[in-house]
Amino acid sequence: MTTEDTAPHAPCTTPWLDPAPFLRGVAWLDRGRPVRADPADTMRLPWDTGERATLPIGVRLEFTAEGAHAVEIRYRATVPGPTDALRDLAHGFALWDRHGVVREVWTEPAGEALVRIELPGGRGPFTIHPPEAQAPVILGVRAVGGALAPAPPAPRWVVHGDSITEGWWSTRPAHGWPAVAGRALGWDTVNLGYAGAARGELATAEQLAALPADVLTLAFGTNCWTRVPFSAPLMYETTRAFLDLVRHGHPRTPLLLLSPLLRPDAERTPNRLGATLGALRDAMERAARDRIAAGDGRLALLPGHDLLGPEHLADGLHPNDSGHQVLGLAVATALRRAGFAAG
Repeated sequence: MTTEDTAPHAPCTTPWLDPAPFLRGVAWLDRGRPVRADPADTMRLPWDTGERATLPIGVRLEFTAEGAHAVEIRYRATVPGPTDALRDLAHGFALWDRHGVVREVWTEPAGEALVRIELPGGRGPFTIHPPEAQAPVILGVRAVGGALAPAPPAPRWVVHGDSITEGWWSTRPAHGWPAVAGRALGWDTVNLGYAGAARGELATAEQLAALPADVLTLAFGTNCWTRVPFSAPLMYETTRAFLDLVRHGHPRTPLLLLSPLLRPDAERTPNRLGATLGALRDAMERAARDRIAAGDGRLALLPGHDLLGPEHLADGLHPNDSGHQVLGLAVATALRRAGFAAG
């Protein structure tokens, strides 16, 4: 991996290309801007879900190159103010190939800017992960010294969850577990992780039902312990109802349910309704098993408790980079074992 600056280069005269065919991980568009909740249905969502859905988590560029030695990206970013909590976050574009990260280019967040990323040679395919914290909108893309083409389409994998799914405490956008699993499977990951939210909101289930997907994964539940406390019976019924609504739009789509991961402080500690996280996890898993027993042969369950250990948690809740890697590969393995993925 190398890191390079944005020193001046010779002007590029190649025409700008519409970025839309190159973008992956896009759920919905709101006036041309990728968003992660249906812009026509935001009034039914909790405020925290709607706020997180404006960030383009998981949205990236994927392409092949013919003779190009660099790619230029024109983008518009939100400029953080002096008191913005995101002000000090690194603003970097990461280039990946099949083998891993090739280089990272760091820029100052500006309203509208251009970044040039040198390519290593070969056709690719290549992936560029933009910085997510300042919600960049890609305005144009072009090759330097050759031509670019959108990468071939891949199975569309829609993943819904909370801050763990959104990728919190991973050090790069490409390190979150959905990105790890998507690379391992060769799928187009659509990340609908909402930090602080994802509590089984039924409006979200209906949005998922209407969203095109070849495979689905649900990974919510941790925020049902204290942020909005659930009882075990409420968790069972919410899980059952959420699955019912998703199945209205995806009656035969492969669906993996991942129950909450280890959270040491919550496993045996009752919340305000008397439920431990262990009890909530059991209720969610029971709802999934009951549905499978009733004939849903395209639903699989991955119990979350034993997937990570305390050493994989950065803060007792969110995985570190190592934890995201372990989790992503565990999910990919579970999808293969369920017969939802090749390999």
